[in-house]
Amino acid sequence: MKRIPQILMLLGTLCLLTLFVFPMWKIQLFAPQYPDGVTMYIWINKLGGDSPGTLQNVNILNHYIGMKYIEPDAIPELKYFQWIILGMVGLGVAAAFWNKRSGFLIWLILLALIGILGMYDFYLWEYDYGHNLSPKAPIKIPDASFQPPLIGTKIILNFVAKSLPHTGGYFFMLSGVLAAVAWWLKGKQKS
Repeated sequence: MKRIPQILMLLGTLCLLTLFVFPMWKIQLFAPQYPDGVTMYIWINKLGGDSPGTLQNVNILNHYIGMKYIEPDAIPELKYFQWIILGMVGLGVAAAFWNKRSGFLIWLILLALIGILGMYDFYLWEYDYGHNLSPKAPIKIPDASFQPPLIGTKIILNFVAKSLPHTGGYFFMLSGVLAAVAWWLKGKQKS
């Protein structure tokens, strides 16, 4: 019983490694010309889709309304975010072996900050792509914004855009929940 908080902390930490296996986010676009939708997945270190040509299709659509091309090599977060997560895994393993309530809390706060800053960064990325349009675009709609939703569903012209966490994103959240439960249980052991 005494080891349960330590085990939960370790499991929570190891949940972060799923970000290297599963996408953390999914953006889908549905329209009459795409009844099955175009699905783009965001991993910790790459972008892709449900087919090899997904990114190319999204970039073709973006071209018509003047959005920038999505070029994975030009997105710095895809290069450095994986190192932040690996650092968090190292800190989480250290906190689990240290087995102190304060270590669990510090790790949990850092994880929450990374999650909040990551979502804010994603919002800024979407804002830039949806608002900074080329004046040479074939289709111009005055005062239009093509920013997909941060979370949820939004209608953009004749498209329905959906943006939601995917498997890796849910494991990221589970990581925080397990660490919070470990912290709480560790506090109960002292009483």
